[in-house]
Amino acid sequence: MAINASGQNTAIYGNTPTSTTENAEDKTALNNSDFMTLLLVELQNQDPTEPMDSQTILTQTSQLATLESSDNTNNALAELANSLGSNDQFSTIAAIGKRADLGSDGIAHESGSTSKFEIYFPEDIKAGTVEITDTDENIVGEIDISMKDSDGNIIEQRDAGVYQFDWDGLNPKGNVIESGSYHVNASYITPAGDKLSTRLGAYPIESVKFDKGEAYLKLGSSYVPISSVQEIY
Repeated sequence: MAINASGQNTAIYGNTPTSTTENAEDKTALNNSDFMTLLLVELQNQDPTEPMDSQTILTQTSQLATLESSDNTNNALAELANSLGSNDQFSTIAAIGKRADLGSDGIAHESGSTSKFEIYFPEDIKAGTVEITDTDENIVGEIDISMKDSDGNIIEQRDAGVYQFDWDGLNPKGNVIESGSYHVNASYITPAGDKLSTRLGAYPIESVKFDKGEAYLKLGSSYVPISSVQEIY
């Protein structure tokens, strides 16, 4: 229900009168009748002492026809562009449920801070470890993703899905790691005993939204512009 500034109910019930402008004749394009009207007006207003020759009439009529054709072509191209844009949107929506790869497993870490990131696990997890490595593949951080009790026994498995992790920026010896770019990968074991691996940067596409003509994919807890995606599979 809509309310105006004075507090009155502005909701309209029943049939809404149709505007007369909606049925107005479209005069943005010239048809054959328009050409004939222009021709007759021109003949009526010509100088009797210098009648217009047929060649001039044909030339002007041809020019009018060319103008109409050009205008109609532009309108057709505009409609085609709109149609192609709609097809692109439908193609993007069809990607929901597939997986998008951002093409990188890296994070930018600032020394002394906690880095947050998300990893997608395609299968259920019984036990596993997230490893943070430097550019030389040295392990600079580890996160145990197993759910254990106080005695260190695994008590519950994790379901497949996207999980967020916090890295405190300390290496396995407890030393603070300097600022820089680091790689994030995970190895894990499924309840069936299969050994699998995954990495940061590849997520299932949960939904799609459009903003100012650009498509954004929901990957994990964030929306990412489709231009940042390297591969969808």
